[in-house]
Amino acid sequence: MKVKNSLGLHARPATMIAKLLQGTHSSVSFTYKKETINAKSIMSILVLAVSQHGQLLVTVDGLDAELVLRKLLDLFESQFGESDS
Repeated sequence: MKVKNSLGLHARPATMIAKLLQGTHSSVSFTYKKETINAKSIMSILVLAVSQHGQLLVTVDGLDAELVLRKLLDLFESQFGESDS
């Protein structure tokens, strides 16, 4: 997935991702620049320091993997509700 919002994956998007993943039955990991993290952890997402236009490899494995992946894609596509205006 591509990070489109101008501020990258800062605290607000990281929180939105972690909240989205709470209660899901899948494991979700993000890989960026050869570092792989548990995407359910806000701090781990922040440590990746993904900037605008950064490309993440997203891995979802579990019972609700397809639904979780779709919801994540929607979140990234919406730029986490941020506007570049």
